[in-house]
Amino acid sequence: MSGQLHFAKGGEVTLTGGNLTYIIVAAVIALVALGFAAALVKAVLATNRGTEKMQEIAGAVQEGATAYLFRQFKTLGIFVVIAVVLLFVLPVNDAGTHETAVKIGRALFFIIGAVFSAFIGGAGMAMATRANLRVAAAAREAEGGREKAMQIAFRTGGVVGFLTVGLGLLGASIVVLIYKGNAPTVLEGFGFGAALLAMFMRVGGGIFTKAADVGADLVGKVEKNIPEDDPRNAATIADNVGDNVGDCAGMAADLFESYAVTLVAALILGKAAFGSHGLIFPLIVPTIGVLTAIVGVFITRLRKSDRSGLTAINRSFYLSALISAVLVAIAAFFYLPATFGDLDGTSLTSSRNPRVIAIVAVVIGIVLAAIIQALTGYFTETGRRPVRDIGKTALTGPATVVLSGVSVGFESAVYSAIVIAAGVYGAFLLGGGSITLSLFAVALAGTGLLTTVGVIVAMDTFGPISDNAQGIAEMSGDIDEHGARTLTELDAVGNTTKAITKGIAIATAVLAATALFGSYTDTVSTALRNANVGTALDQILNVANPSNLVGLVLGAAVVFLFSGLAINAVSRSAGAVVFEVRRQFRDFPGIMDGTQRPEYGKVVDICTRDAQRELMTPGLLAVMAPVAVGFGLGIGPLAAYLAGVVGTGTLMALFLANSGGAWDNAKKLVEDGHFGGKGSDAHAATVIGDTVGDPFKDTAGPAINPLMKVMNLVALLIAPAVVTYSTGDNKNTPLRITIAVVAALMVVAAVTFSKRKPIAMSEGGDADVPAEKQAKVTA
Repeated sequence: MSGQLHFAKGGEVTLTGGNLTYIIVAAVIALVALGFAAALVKAVLATNRGTEKMQEIAGAVQEGATAYLFRQFKTLGIFVVIAVVLLFVLPVNDAGTHETAVKIGRALFFIIGAVFSAFIGGAGMAMATRANLRVAAAAREAEGGREKAMQIAFRTGGVVGFLTVGLGLLGASIVVLIYKGNAPTVLEGFGFGAALLAMFMRVGGGIFTKAADVGADLVGKVEKNIPEDDPRNAATIADNVGDNVGDCAGMAADLFESYAVTLVAALILGKAAFGSHGLIFPLIVPTIGVLTAIVGVFITRLRKSDRSGLTAINRSFYLSALISAVLVAIAAFFYLPATFGDLDGTSLTSSRNPRVIAIVAVVIGIVLAAIIQALTGYFTETGRRPVRDIGKTALTGPATVVLSGVSVGFESAVYSAIVIAAGVYGAFLLGGGSITLSLFAVALAGTGLLTTVGVIVAMDTFGPISDNAQGIAEMSGDIDEHGARTLTELDAVGNTTKAITKGIAIATAVLAATALFGSYTDTVSTALRNANVGTALDQILNVANPSNLVGLVLGAAVVFLFSGLAINAVSRSAGAVVFEVRRQFRDFPGIMDGTQRPEYGKVVDICTRDAQRELMTPGLLAVMAPVAVGFGLGIGPLAAYLAGVVGTGTLMALFLANSGGAWDNAKKLVEDGHFGGKGSDAHAATVIGDTVGDPFKDTAGPAINPLMKVMNLVALLIAPAVVTYSTGDNKNTPLRITIAVVAALMVVAAVTFSKRKPIAMSEGGDADVPAEKQAKVTA
């Protein structure tokens, strides 16, 4: 066939003909997406900025969010430096004579992946903090305000969506163009950089936002009985800042790394399964995703006949998903041959049609996204029975609210996990008995799901923008009843879209982690072959081996420990916020009658300090735990460890995200006048439920997504070294055990440091005050 990649020794390939064109076209379309992002930025910033008071409040939120993000990036700099050194030191498989160049490329693109992830998160936050007041201003318009506010919020999200698909596709295209057959190895660094930054941004931003949110709700709503975004509450600015650094910056980085990591797995497995075509087709699919993202964002328009903004969003999502499926089918038919014998550079043989495998796999991913959207919406929308039932239990107090929310979270996790598992297994069956082919099909399902990622990111960013817009309007007081009703509706829709996108992000994490596990086994097989070890891979991965069962249990346990550390960090920081807000109400009595202004900056400082301090322990756990298991127990237990992480992490993330989303919307339901309305005992009960759910859905739950992929990538990167030092002529047991012990000690030290901090904070926010003294203070 013309236009193919021709493999030479050491993984070298020469780009010729049509395949070179495909890669260039992918890069150009990526640049087109970035151009659309720039155009939307200009359009959004040209809209009305609202009143002077609105601008003042929005300016404070912008300042706090920017300061936090820059401080976080400075903190993460040390991790980036360490990772670059390790990536250069760790060996690579089958790089031939270009091993040094591949190592340099892997380290360089780790930095690029991290920078892209940070840029997308920062740009998303910057746009959200500028769009929020414009949405609030649009809602004030008597004619068409609802539709215009919706459009501004969603198109701002579209900016972040275009940046995500544009930079992800551009980075992957450049790597394939430069490194050709060694592109998958270099892309390991690209994906690792994106995933590591995303995890830190998710954890740090989640701690910040939920500490401020919980503290603001507990003192403002429950103790002082004042509205959610009342300017008399010293935590309101920090709460609005948190929405941006947690949801906008964190989620944008999260979905970008899902995009990058899924491409990494697809290219690694694609090269083995489809040969040269396997390096190109995984680029064609996200290229189509860019085009459907453009269509999806621009067709999202709220009609006057629509029941809510969610109707318009669902309409555009399903339509863009359908367009993706059709275009991918056309691309597969024209690009892929009808038989495996016509695939260049693959050693696999199969009677199945490569076109059919590719089309069905991608469609499975697209359908999976649609089902997850519908299922998550059912369990978290205000008009659905689960949320209404939680709201009704508020009539009997906070305990029943918490119990019913936990029940909804557990139940929804089961159904969502079954759907995700069905998608993975359906893709797996396409391989017809070939593990390599089956895992490539799973990776293609992941790329199929991510064809909708542009719209998904827009949906997610829509949530915090709407939330902030409502907060700015309420704090400024420059809004009438009609505008307030519009913003309340958009905020409720935003809660649901955030829950939906978390569900889809979890599905992408599972598909990416499953595909990465396939990449891991491929890497291990290559390393065993290079080390002249005759042990079969299936013997190494035998689940009956007690050491593998130990690895499985450890992987499951790490997910619980990671979640506990994240929620505990929110609890400690929220305690400091509660004491600070109480202090200000006590020391400045004029706050309640409006004659004195709260010290908003104090709460922002507390949340920033605690988020940075609490960031390190979960980060070290994610990176060092796989190193300890791999070098300490071996390749088989490390694979089982990854299986434990994926299995437990999937259920835990779904439970935390859906229960938190349901509690949040149950509170909205009561605030809309049901079951007693604002100020009632039922309202106070739902506020308690919401504060429990806040760290669930916005800190621990979402952070599990990048956690799974970071651990898989760490395992993928260290696998050749583990094989080298465990077997063959280079076997070095003392070195291997030393590495394992050092990694384990680092994890133990980090967890011990974290656990030494008391759960409750003192009045002044000092974490070192003994618990008995704090009890006297709180009494």
